[in-house]
Amino acid sequence: MLNKTHSIRRSIRIAFLPLLVATAAFIAIGANMAAHPPAGPITEAQVNAAQQAWCDGLVNVAQTHAKGGNAKAEAEKMIDNLYDYSDGKVFFKPTMAFGPRTFRPTREGALAYFVGGNPNFPEDTGFALKGWTKARFDNNASENGIQIHGDLAITMGNVYITAPDGKENMVDKTFVFRRCKDGNLRLCVHKSAFPFNPN
Repeated sequence: MLNKTHSIRRSIRIAFLPLLVATAAFIAIGANMAAHPPAGPITEAQVNAAQQAWCDGLVNVAQTHAKGGNAKAEAEKMIDNLYDYSDGKVFFKPTMAFGPRTFRPTREGALAYFVGGNPNFPEDTGFALKGWTKARFDNNASENGIQIHGDLAITMGNVYITAPDGKENMVDKTFVFRRCKDGNLRLCVHKSAFPFNPN
């Protein structure tokens, strides 16, 4: 009788083992989905918010420097929040970069462009250290200047940056944002240039 009871218990355990494994897997999948919820399509509002965050980030670095703060630390935050150097590749052609280091595929090169002080980029004087007081953008390359393709969003238009003397400077810009693993949009392409002047 005792052997029969053990045999029944063993059969029950074996029968329920696949159910227990499936339940554990279901719980793990549910926990992972809660930590990384499935993202819906990128919206134009998200793209515009990412562009405005870039404008605000530039002004923040400039004003931090103007007030004697740690502009380099703020620039590092801006780059990490808005550029895809951590998880992907970035094609970055800054407005005033030139020569053999025109393009900045590395975080180091981007930081040097914004705040200078890097002997590997001796031509950089710090674009973000010029006292900018305001920045805004528009997407005027077409009706709304935004294309969305899956996890990529492309914008084209202008950025307007106000200097300490109140003069507004306009640059042409192309931004491509990639939706990263954390759901945030970050730049994987950034090309800026002064408008062509035939004179």
